[in-house]
Amino acid sequence: MTNPPPPGPTALPPTTDAATVDPTGTAATDSALDAGTYDRLIEPRGEGRLALEHGTWHQISRKYLRVQLLSYGAFLLLDIVAVLVLTLVLDQTWALIPGGILGVILLWTILILPRQVRAIGYQLRDDDLVFRRGILWQRIVAVPYGRMQLVDITHGPLDRGVGIAQLKLVTAAATTGVTIPGLSQQAAEALRDHLIAVAESRRTGL
Repeated sequence: MTNPPPPGPTALPPTTDAATVDPTGTAATDSALDAGTYDRLIEPRGEGRLALEHGTWHQISRKYLRVQLLSYGAFLLLDIVAVLVLTLVLDQTWALIPGGILGVILLWTILILPRQVRAIGYQLRDDDLVFRRGILWQRIVAVPYGRMQLVDITHGPLDRGVGIAQLKLVTAAATTGVTIPGLSQQAAEALRDHLIAVAESRRTGL
């Protein structure tokens, strides 16, 4: 969890009942979202970077990096085996070029994965959820609570093995949808319940 200096207390909207809805998350929700995550969100070093918004930034589970390393490592191993079989057994030396290029790309991806994973974060603001990721190519998306139509949790075999999932927010406009990867199962469920409650309150005008 990352906590840049707060800009000061922010009053709840006049139409919101603070006892009913807590847009920034209750203590229990925050505890679930930050369990087993990184403690600092990495930013690009350049002056032209997209600066972090003030407030509390939540990060993803450390287990997500393990799953990504296993996945890309398996592809790299398959690439090496395929090249060796084609060149040494079948005498297809042309396989060295595409196989070598693919191997370099996979190796480079593995090397930068730790920084990429630590650059993923999200913030629960009063009226929307802000998601950001990327070092070289930054992406920051704000999804208004009132525009959310579906909150979906999915996880593959490797994800289930380590206890993580990804949460997808679906809105009326496909371009504003967001998928948050690498959440612990507990965090994904807590975030889903929180977003549904806040989105429902926005639609009903509580």
